[in-house]
Amino acid sequence: MQEDYNPKMQPISVTKTPDYTYELLKTEGMAKRARMTTVHGIIETPVFMNVATAGAIKGGLSATDLENIDTQVMLCNTYHMHVRTGDDVVKELGGLHRFTTWHRPILTDSGGFQVFSLADLRKIKEEGVTFHSHVDGRVIFMGPEESMRIQANLGSTIAMAFDECPPALAERDYVENSVARTERWLARCKAKMAELKAEEGAVNPHQLLFGINQGAIFPDIRIENAKRIADMDLDGYAVGGLAVGETHEQMYSIIEETTPYLPKDKPTYLMGVGTPQNILEGVERGIDFFDCVYPSRNGRHGNLYTNHGTLRIRNARYMKDMRPIDPDCGCPVCRRFSRAYIRHLLKADEALGLRLCVMHNLYFYNHLMEEIRAALDAGCFASYKKRKLEELARDCAE
Repeated sequence: MQEDYNPKMQPISVTKTPDYTYELLKTEGMAKRARMTTVHGIIETPVFMNVATAGAIKGGLSATDLENIDTQVMLCNTYHMHVRTGDDVVKELGGLHRFTTWHRPILTDSGGFQVFSLADLRKIKEEGVTFHSHVDGRVIFMGPEESMRIQANLGSTIAMAFDECPPALAERDYVENSVARTERWLARCKAKMAELKAEEGAVNPHQLLFGINQGAIFPDIRIENAKRIADMDLDGYAVGGLAVGETHEQMYSIIEETTPYLPKDKPTYLMGVGTPQNILEGVERGIDFFDCVYPSRNGRHGNLYTNHGTLRIRNARYMKDMRPIDPDCGCPVCRRFSRAYIRHLLKADEALGLRLCVMHNLYFYNHLMEEIRAALDAGCFASYKKRKLEELARDCAE
């Protein structure tokens, strides 16, 4: 991986536990530049986590491909790994790292987002959530203890606490009750995680637990929740329940209101967000972990990120265009293949076309994070952000 940092940089603060170290290297306003050392390797932040829902990137990318495009962290979905092939099977086979052959850090979400996304297939109560599987309709119960057990079986580097993600525009009474229940669930997650890590034969006895801030678009609920979960002394903290129906302006406002009340000396993760523009705005407001399906999803539809705006590769203008997707990109795709060939593959329904598009987009995101880290190292993030937003606003016409 390209080293875009000064290894001799003296940290502002160091948080050290038996399971990880988080060094805050530099700040610019609320923006953080940090380095996190885990049992599965170092994470330079700000970082984008590549989403491998069922243990693989949609679009046919392997662990080797992710290494070749400078991926730092892979994110897998607890619920989906539970329903297929089963977390008990993954544990028997040595955990997610051995199963997928990805040996760098892995974050697993808790299954809590399915409480939101499978609203028609679930029932929430204090003990947890009853699902009807979207695969075969069978009944699944998942609460804090079950989520922690599944994630312990998977052996991820970072496990997420089980939460409910209320709709962004939900009524205040509903959000208050939901957040209070999520806080009670978090206490149960922390207790169960400690128990599981101490078990003989634990897949990853150094597994980390991140709590999740919720509160929809009510700043006071968000802030009070942030204060309470900060007191629980967790390994890291996420801002959840955004990009689920609110405007970008509302999202940015909530992040800006909330992050000052989360521990600055611990990692802060904005869940499920987002576009390159969202990432730049999030970094400015104190976020250092991101994930989103956009780069892979847009890639599969032929919408490609470039340093000159978005390129829609299916357009007829690229039929005979022998240039790379982006002449300024150093990804394996741009170093070898032409726009004309990639367009041909997509039009011919060849799987290789999807694979190349997804690979390029993920490289773009990973390289964007490298640029952000370099700008923070150099103390020029504000000017970099302004220039990058101007580039991203274009619609590639060449």
